[in-house]
Formats: sequence, C-alpha cells, structure tokens
Amino acid sequence: MDEWSSAKFCDVGSFFLGVTVFFSPWLLGLPAGAQWQTASIIGIFIAVLSVAALAAFAIWEEWLNLIAGLALIVSPWLMGFQESDAMAYDVVIGAIVALLAASEVWLTHGSQRRDHGQSVNGIN
Repeated sequence: MDEWSSAKFCDVGSFFLGVTVFFSPWLLGLPAGAQWQTASIIGIFIAVLSVAALAAFAIWEEWLNLIAGLALIVSPWLMGFQESDAMAYDVVIGAIVALLAASEVWLTHGSQRRDHGQSVNGIN
C-alpha cells in the first residue's frame, strides 16, 4: 500500500470513527449531559476534518484530528464521567483516531523527505 492510499485510508477510518462517536449516545443509551455533549461535538469535529482532508489535504487537518483524538481520550476525566460506560468507549475511539492522525502525519512527513531527497540527488 503506497502513501496516498494509506493516507486516504486513515481519513476514511477517522470519518467513520467520528460518525460513530457522534451517534454513540444513542448507540450506548447514554444519559444527557457531559457524555452526550462531548460525543456530539468531538464526533462532528472529527468527521468534518476527515471529509476536509479527503477533499483537499492539508497537514493541519491531521494535527487537529490528532488533538481531537487526544481530547476524546482525556474527556472522561476532564468532564467528570470517568465512572460511566462512555469512558472506555471514548478512550478507545480517541486512541484510534489519534493513531490514525499521527500515522498520516508520519506518512506525509516521510514522503516529503523522500521527495526532497530525490530532487536534491537529481540535481547532483
């Protein structure tokens, strides 16, 4: 799998995870409150960033997705619902989103270094 398809795979995966997080209050039967608000806001944020990255890639979108994944990981403790069923769900999904975003940043950085190295070697 080359870098382009790997990067697109990460964006598509993040999109579906964002949609899943958005619908998690209904899927898990969560009560209204911090759990619901966190899932709604961060889920939409992740999904929209992923669609934007698929439409016109920019590295800052992946950094924001990484931050959103990390925010989802720590949200149970920051918002006070660490004793709920949503805690494990948010931590696992947040970790996957963060890993996908970090791998896309890494793939992009690696391909830029290779491209730069080829142009320098081509001149010599």
